[in-house]
Amino acid sequence: MVKRPTLFRYYPSPISVLILWYPLANGQQICDEHRRFRYRIGCVDVTAQQADIVPANGPKIAVLVGGVGGARFLQGVRELLPEADVSAIVNVGDDVWMHGLRICPDLDTCMYTLGNGIDTERGWGRVGETWHAKEELAEYHAEPDWFGLGDRDIATHLIRTEMLRAGYPLSAVTEALCKRWQPGVKLIPATDDRCETHVVVSDPGNPGERRAIHFQEWWVRYRANIETHGFATIGADDATPAPNVIDIIDQADIVMLAPSNPVVSIGAILAVPGIRGALRTTRAKVIGVSGVIDGKPLRGMADECLSVIGVETTAEAIGRHYGARSATGILDGWLIHSTDSARVPGVEVRSVPLLMTDPPTTAEMVREALDLAGVKW
Repeated sequence: MVKRPTLFRYYPSPISVLILWYPLANGQQICDEHRRFRYRIGCVDVTAQQADIVPANGPKIAVLVGGVGGARFLQGVRELLPEADVSAIVNVGDDVWMHGLRICPDLDTCMYTLGNGIDTERGWGRVGETWHAKEELAEYHAEPDWFGLGDRDIATHLIRTEMLRAGYPLSAVTEALCKRWQPGVKLIPATDDRCETHVVVSDPGNPGERRAIHFQEWWVRYRANIETHGFATIGADDATPAPNVIDIIDQADIVMLAPSNPVVSIGAILAVPGIRGALRTTRAKVIGVSGVIDGKPLRGMADECLSVIGVETTAEAIGRHYGARSATGILDGWLIHSTDSARVPGVEVRSVPLLMTDPPTTAEMVREALDLAGVKW
């Protein structure tokens, strides 16, 4: 049986939130006595009676994800275990303010992908997108001009920004947005706090000088084709994991690291204080999935990121970078592609097909991860 969720307290919502029909939690406020008390399971309002009778279906799964690879991996998890308790802890290192809007690329990519609203050809952004706002901004010579915001996508950012400025934490905002998309898994930002990835580069305008730029500028504007010296996670020292993140890891039957960028996706999640420690102490096996096949990243520029920190773009090098939980690392198991080989001391390595061509194929990767962890379903 599912343990009854904590009773949420409510306070008045801005107009856009009322449209979303989402009463949000705020432990500092007194509950409105005229409201009917409700409980929540995932993103769904239920009565107390319903909360008592909802059965637990399958294992509790925690997945650390970021971006396109993480979103597609979650499709495989949902395909194999459609009724399991799946929580995706999502990278927020890519998050950025643009034109007064708060943009959360990895959260949105997961939400759109699982909600069937993603542009599958690009792998990011909305399907059927138009770019009128971007064109108008260009006419005004608005900066930055290297980051494109689609018209449909802007609606998501407007709602998020309004809610954040009204005082709602990012985790609650994300849950509200998911009311529309119904992703089938719980999408949870790694932290509600600012914890952004910045990149130390040689300043193009001042030879011999270095400066830090936001990861999005490095990635989108410069395509990582600029002399780079390191990464810095701004805000990490003061950040804390989003509500329930540590409990989710601690109580999981298996924790998986999706085949996402090991430096700026998984690495940015691990930069949030407390998350790495939770991975080291959880009773669950931690199984990582390589995002590199035959020395090449499946998507994106993970090789550029790895070279900056001195790690080779191979399944073995990345596995050693994560390290074994029996030593000082975080892995119990490591899935690599069937054409690769790797030896990671203290980690059980298994070679399986890792091309995520469609959800059923990806589901087989998830099945292998569960088997490697000894988890039955």
